[in-house]
Amino acid sequence: MASKLKPFINLLRYTPNRSLSSNPSSQSNYRKQISLANLLQRHGFPPSSLQHFLSKNTFLSNSDLSQTEASLSILLSFKLPQKQLVSLIHDCPNVLRPNFLKKWRAPLSGLSSSSAIKSVLEHSSRFGINPDKFHQCTKVLKGLGFCDSTVSKVLEAFPNVLALNEAEILRKVEFLVGIDVPNVERFFHVFPEILGISIESKLKPLLDEFIRIGFSKEEIKKEIFREPRVLGLELGELSRCLELIKTLKCREVIKDEIIEKGLFRAGFEVKVRVDCLCRHGLIRREAFKVVWKEPRVVLYEVDEVEKKVEFLTNRMGFHVKCLADVPAYLGVNFRKQIVPRYDVVEYLKLRGGLGCDVGLKGLVKPSMKRFYNLYVKPYPECERIFGKRREDARVRKQRHPAGLWKLMKPPSHVTTEEDVVNMKSFVESLA
Repeated sequence: MASKLKPFINLLRYTPNRSLSSNPSSQSNYRKQISLANLLQRHGFPPSSLQHFLSKNTFLSNSDLSQTEASLSILLSFKLPQKQLVSLIHDCPNVLRPNFLKKWRAPLSGLSSSSAIKSVLEHSSRFGINPDKFHQCTKVLKGLGFCDSTVSKVLEAFPNVLALNEAEILRKVEFLVGIDVPNVERFFHVFPEILGISIESKLKPLLDEFIRIGFSKEEIKKEIFREPRVLGLELGELSRCLELIKTLKCREVIKDEIIEKGLFRAGFEVKVRVDCLCRHGLIRREAFKVVWKEPRVVLYEVDEVEKKVEFLTNRMGFHVKCLADVPAYLGVNFRKQIVPRYDVVEYLKLRGGLGCDVGLKGLVKPSMKRFYNLYVKPYPECERIFGKRREDARVRKQRHPAGLWKLMKPPSHVTTEEDVVNMKSFVESLA
């Protein structure tokens, strides 16, 4: 008996004394937990977190296993990807309660977006939203002429729309029409979160602030149409971003490129980069400081910035707070500088070729030539990792194309008989 239970004991990290208790009810409960753990594992749940998950949600152990299996079958019928399925169960285990999913099976069958289904189930589980509210909400949105993809996007990004009544939704639509937004459906598709923003206490004061800063109504309208998320700015946030741009101490070329498309857009781009850094663990004051010290981060796409931060924390093992000390990391090219340098340093570290630890500053600050001379040139095997020197590449680019000298060679002068006679006459006159 003990040998049969051994793999399950290791799986759930239970001690043998507990699993082999002489109490029959205890053994029965343990076998039930083993079956439940196996069921969750088959649906992608990680074994490392199973014991903690089951100990926190004892209702799963107390409920009938067949009911839990039926709930999981309904979730699978929604065609949720495994990652979303596990995330939903982990964050909202109440979705596995008996009869919860049965009432949602039919209403959600019309949604094609798995993200929207997950969002609706999470919200309804936490706040007790019933399918009737879901029907009313989707009826209002479709009554406004919204297509299925826009309805799904609204439910995915702002599931609290289920708690709004028809009048509240219509007030937002009237507000957007009042400020001459030409395509209300596109606006809701891009920025559905506007449904949760107060008109009187937030949206109207925000438009007044844009006017006070000095932007014309046409410019404001143009920027709102281009990027609806502009209306998600906090009061005073754009002013702070514009102040940062005015106080930048960088090359004029960089500053001109930042404000090339106007101050309004430049200010919003600063806000987006600051939000990106805050999502990864910096406080706002630190994020503003990083952008001020390294304004080139504004010129990179947000995806590129996120890729750099994730590489810094996940691959290089640095804390995100290091960016406050070495903001230049965000201003260099990821593929051409960060990755090759990191690979070289890691190779030398494994081979014992480094006399001291190379920190983030030592990795980013040196010029290409200095880094090459320090870490690549003394070790020929690093040439393959680092790639050919950028300086050599630039020299090759500056050289004239092969054979250009032939095109630039002046045409040879053909000597005629008249030239020969003239030369003889000239020589005879000298004699």
